Amino acid sequence: MLIKNLFKPMLPLVLAALAAGAHTAHAGEVEDAIADKLTAAIPGLKISDVRKSEAEGLYEVYSNNGDTIFTTADGQYLLTGDLLKVTANGIANISEQGRASQRAQTMDEFGDEGLISFPAKGTEKASIAVFTDIDCPYCRKLHDEVPRLNELGITVNYYGFPRSGPNTPSFRKYISVWCSDDPQAAMNAAKQGRSVDDQSCENPVREQFELGSRVGVTGTPAIVLEDGNMVRGYVPSEKLAEGLGLL
Repeated sequence: MLIKNLFKPMLPLVLAALAAGAHTAHAGEVEDAIADKLTAAIPGLKISDVRKSEAEGLYEVYSNNGDTIFTTADGQYLLTGDLLKVTANGIANISEQGRASQRAQTMDEFGDEGLISFPAKGTEKASIAVFTDIDCPYCRKLHDEVPRLNELGITVNYYGFPRSGPNTPSFRKYISVWCSDDPQAAMNAAKQGRSVDDQSCENPVREQFELGSRVGVTGTPAIVLEDGNMVRGYVPSEKLAEGLGLL
């Protein structure tokens, strides 16, 4: 991951740079000061948000590729990794809760235009965002269960995430599916291993692929729930519905 790889060789230099530039900031200015310092100190880092952590004295810094680091208010000390909290119910991952909130916001801002959707039958009880690769075996296994998910009241919205990346056969295959006259039928065919006619048109597949990277997708299928939590990998339809509180 970008931040972890950068910090291994650079942490002493980063800390020195931050210490040299540290100054007292009033409430409301702290976040901007932290963002400015880290952006200047770490080449290639793009910060999407800075917010006060529930852990006293720490601030959470979110990068545009889903990484999170922590810093003191004066920017002098930095921490990487997940922040855990001891609660009455066990250990809670505060960092993942923060990532889920940020992920939900990012998904909302992106919107639902240009998705290949398989709507719930009858009343919709839940919807899931699935980042998928047509050639991924477990994506195909999940697609086999889409009719059952629809029967359970779950709408499945597909976002393109061909793992091989742009300008590859798998990526072009997803574009062909999206550009077809009947994307649902083309998706069904492609997921069953049948050929799909080559198609080309203006499409959002690259934007969806980049969105996946921003919200932390590293493999497929990746299921993003409405609250921003991510389920990584294949989950049987009944178990997924149970996790959503529908069974």
